[in-house]
Parts: sequence; C-alpha cells; structure tokens
Amino acid sequence: MRSCGVFSLARAWSAEMARILMYHNFSGSGETDPNALNVEGIRAQFEYLRGHFRVVPLLQIAEQLASGRELDKKMVALTIDDGRRNCYEFLFPLLKEFELPATFFVVSSFIRGEDWIWTDKVLCLSEQPKPPQELVPDKLDNAFRLLNQLRPEERNARIEVMARTAGVSIPQAPPAKYAPCSWSELREMADSGLMDIGSHTATHPILSSVTDEESWNELIRSRARIEEGMGRGVRSFCFPNGMPGDFRPSQVRQVEDAGYACSVIAQFGMVNSGSDRYQLPRIGMARKSSPVEVEKFLDGFAYYQQQVRSRLFHRR
Repeated sequence: MRSCGVFSLARAWSAEMARILMYHNFSGSGETDPNALNVEGIRAQFEYLRGHFRVVPLLQIAEQLASGRELDKKMVALTIDDGRRNCYEFLFPLLKEFELPATFFVVSSFIRGEDWIWTDKVLCLSEQPKPPQELVPDKLDNAFRLLNQLRPEERNARIEVMARTAGVSIPQAPPAKYAPCSWSELREMADSGLMDIGSHTATHPILSSVTDEESWNELIRSRARIEEGMGRGVRSFCFPNGMPGDFRPSQVRQVEDAGYACSVIAQFGMVNSGSDRYQLPRIGMARKSSPVEVEKFLDGFAYYQQQVRSRLFHRR
C-alpha cells in the first residue's frame, strides 16, 4: 500500500488534523532496548517530519482549539512523558539539530529525588534474572492492568511483595536507565526555547485510583513544585497512563479548573477542530522503528484503519 501511494493519500486526507506524538524513553546509537527509541530511530522520524509536516509547540494546537479556529494544516506536536534523563541525553541534542519544539511532562517528586516512578520499579523487577512470576514477559501487561486499579499505598505494598518474591530489594535511587533529569538540565532545555515543561502529577498515581481531593492535590502540588524549580509557568498536563478508565470526567474538569491550558491522554487518535483540548489523543511513536511503520502512523493510514475497524465492529 505504501508503494501504491495509499500512505501519501492518507496524509493528504488528514492534513487538517494535528498529530500529537508520544514518547517515554530514548537510548544511544545502536542500542536495542525495546522500550526506548534509539538515536537512529529518532533521527529517522525527525527527517520524515521535516519533509512532510510542521512541528509546532503543543500549546499552539491548544490555543487554536480554544479560539475555535480551524487547525493549521500538517501540524505535529512532540510530547515526552515522565522526566527521565535519557530525554536530555539523547533526544535534546537532536531537537537542537533539527530545531524542533517539544513538551516534556515531568513527575515533580521524581525530579526532586523524593522517589522514582513506580512503573519503572515494576519494569526493573521484570528485568531481574529471576523475576516475580507475575512479571514474566507474557504476564507483564496484565500485572500493570491490575496494579493500575489499586490505590497507591496498596500498589506500592504489592510491588514490595513482588520484590521480596524475587529475592531483591528495590533500590532507594533508580538505576541509570531510569534516572531523572536534574532541575538544571530541565532549565537548560527550557532556556533553549525548544522545550516546554509540563506537569505529569506529583507522584504518578493513576488518577481513577484516588479521590478527587487527592487528584486536585496532585495537579496543584506538581505545578507549584515544577514552577519553583524552573522559575517559569506550567501550562500543560499529562494524565498518568492516560487510557480510558484511568481518569474520571470530574478529574478532566479539575485540570481546567486548576488553570492548565490543555492536557493529553494516551488513547490513540488525531486532533481535529472539535477535539477537547483537555483530552487530546496521541500517537505512540517509541516502538516505531521501521520506515513503513513510521509512515503508516504519521501519514494517518493507521488512524483510518482504526476508524474503519471501529465502524465495522459497531455494525455487528
């Protein structure tokens, strides 16, 4: 289909819809971590974006949605979740080389060194020589689904039990692979004019697992801590995990009430002029390494595939 021009046609059809790309981890040249996009993969995606799209700040898309105007054509925004240092180490140099803006959503307690992200603790346990039975490769996704439903204190206790089962202790500080950026590194990226720093909560809870009072505190406390560390305002928010069921409608309203200009989720999709700027869908690009796969998702062919499948399913 790519060679027949179908991808190019999808790109033309979808030109009035914006793409928001989602990343989490990056790695060095030649590395093959399945959960991280290596330098060669970043470069290939950036070259394709430069040739076919216009990369803009996320807040530009949000501002156009808020104004009620039609979206500009061929807009793409880059977003990165969590706050790991591998963004500074591997992605930032290429952002500077290509002169592309991005938004980095950080967990404030992670950056402050108060704790590391619980999902990384689970991944770290799954990488042990003898991982807990719940975290072997074919069970890992199900383990995350179950942990997502638990309140933070129950979830943390369960992770500790897993660690004891594996005969290991979870280190106080994260291994280098999961280390956070420092405030000075975040400020350097922001001072470049290319990186906007957004909030990804204070402690990375799945918001549907906590009360509205607790989620409000996560929204307010994280922004205050990030603004204190950065010396500049925070206007965008990212829901942890961000899939259906991970947050409630009342918590979407809280994001707006807290004064954020927009928020993103992880549900797959593209943005049109009628999209809710507080539930902006994204396209996960971290595991897209082959040229065909990159083009399939960036050009919009995968989006139209999903639309067709959804309509066929609802007709049954």
